[in-house]
Amino acid sequence: MKKTKPSNRDVVLRTAMTLFLTRGYLTTSIDDIVAASKVAKTNIYYYFKSKDELLAAILDGLIAAYNEKMQDIFARQELKVYERFALFLKEVATPEDSSLAGCPFLTLYTQLPPEAEPLRRKVGAFFEAQTAAVEAMLHEGIRNGEFAAQLPVPAVAGLIVSTIEGALFLQHARQNPALLEQTLITLALLLK
Repeated sequence: MKKTKPSNRDVVLRTAMTLFLTRGYLTTSIDDIVAASKVAKTNIYYYFKSKDELLAAILDGLIAAYNEKMQDIFARQELKVYERFALFLKEVATPEDSSLAGCPFLTLYTQLPPEAEPLRRKVGAFFEAQTAAVEAMLHEGIRNGEFAAQLPVPAVAGLIVSTIEGALFLQHARQNPALLEQTLITLALLLK
């Protein structure tokens, strides 16, 4: 079976994402992307009018992939809510892409210049959507009797999302892969 060659656009997206996550968005130039991807600068600008537009496309791809994983896991009705959370947390604990801050969204967000407000809003909206999805799962767990009825859902959902992000960062900063696992176990115990 013949393999299809990735498009220049896909090569640029993959290369730029790797460079942005490992070297930094601000320190990576379009020329760096040209050199690493072997795609002509004019071809890059055909697809993306600016480095910000390229980053927006990367964020869209990351968000779509992350949301798909989350939706697939949360839709598994044969599992209890607690089990779906555990599966989701395990998935989050093993990010596919290496990044400077442990989490691709945190890495990219912290490097955005102040004038990149649309990109900042995009990342903020992503985390709001994640928090809303966690809230929905917590409500389902309350309805099923898995979690206490008095659970303060918005606060706990915010705690879960921020704790995971913080643990991803600290695991990376401390070079301690056990840190995230310990955090996930603690979160699971708190939900019981």
